Amino acid sequence: MTLSFREYNILLIKSRGRQKYLYFVEEIKTNTDNSFESKPKRDYMLPASILIAALLISISLVYNAGKKVDSGSAALVKNIDNGAEVGNQNEPPAPADIKPVSEADHILGSFNAPAKVVVYSDLECPFCKRFHLTMKELSLLYGDRVAWVFRQYPLDALHQKAKTEALATECVAALGGNGVFWKYIDKIFEATPSNDGLDLKELPKFAERVGVDRVKFQACLDSNKYLSKIEASQKEAENAGIFGTPFSVVIAKDGKKYAINGALPFSEVKSIIDKAL
Repeated sequence: MTLSFREYNILLIKSRGRQKYLYFVEEIKTNTDNSFESKPKRDYMLPASILIAALLISISLVYNAGKKVDSGSAALVKNIDNGAEVGNQNEPPAPADIKPVSEADHILGSFNAPAKVVVYSDLECPFCKRFHLTMKELSLLYGDRVAWVFRQYPLDALHQKAKTEALATECVAALGGNGVFWKYIDKIFEATPSNDGLDLKELPKFAERVGVDRVKFQACLDSNKYLSKIEASQKEAENAGIFGTPFSVVIAKDGKKYAINGALPFSEVKSIIDKAL
């Protein structure tokens, strides 16, 4: 029997095994979907990886024969279909109860825009990279009618470099301002192949290219000055029931919220924003 990657994910979810099994199969799917080539070493390992996944699936089928996917598992399937990286097996609320947007946030557009899109993102998440491009298009389309709010949500269990990159962006924001912050995250998303593929030695070079003093940037990064800020953002997301990236909340002028779970395509995100306007 031949199974698609989606069917692999559904069967593993049914087994309710450890999260690493979900990450393992998701990583295979991500590498298959990405346009860049994998490293030769990973190519050699892929057949063995698929065999291991098949073994896990076989065990799960025997153990869970006759069991139905519960509501939490169904949410995971939805996350995978939409292109979200799963960080936990809880179902994210729709819409999420999040901290109100303030001028302390990283905002592209007008703070007084009639609609705001709050995006919780991980700089090493391939789906976040895809969704970042979608949001750039939408930002150009709507102009001052929509404010794009970026909130840090590095998934530590999946991407070990993401928190360091998040720290780098906060240093750039502090040293160069909000406009430079957005240029800097553009550079990171453009450069990284995702899944911890970025060489962290590039971070000071990127900072210099967007006009930030390299020495001051490195001192800030080495100090972990904004670590508590990033961890507070992570905690806020978790408390709101958000366990995957990207996760976005569109907020209308009247306060009504619309959740976007995953890297939905341009047309679907536009439809949701139009409802909020």
